[in-house]
Amino acid sequence: MFSGRSALNLDAKGRLAIPTRHRDALQDAAGGRAVLTHHPYDNCLSLYPEQQWNDIARQVASLSDADPAVRYLKRRFLGQAVELEMDGNGRYLIPVELRELVGLEKRAMLVGQIHRFEVWSESAWQAEQDKYGQLDHAAMPESVQKLAF
Repeated sequence: MFSGRSALNLDAKGRLAIPTRHRDALQDAAGGRAVLTHHPYDNCLSLYPEQQWNDIARQVASLSDADPAVRYLKRRFLGQAVELEMDGNGRYLIPVELRELVGLEKRAMLVGQIHRFEVWSESAWQAEQDKYGQLDHAAMPESVQKLAF
């Protein structure tokens, strides 16, 4: 559903304009309603169409709180989630708290992950690219190595 990446600007109010090619899919999937939260592993935000969010949130919520790592994951992923509504110009208002959490200022990268988007600050995205550079096929998990690209 969502693929590719786009370099975008946040406006002075912290609104992120979704590229036209993705707006219809977001409208069709959830009437423009989405949920934005802190990515569970990386220094970025995850933007889910509402139905996709409901599915993953139920899975995470069903995990046992007996493990401190699970409690942390729930606080980071579920506890920081905010519901968003796309405005008439195809924009989402990114709350200040989430922008500050990942250092999102003026420039952002919107990265499609099929069922969701990642929203990175431009500098964090570049650091991530520099960190991994070229992927080492031999270092990838066996499940990935079996894929035929």
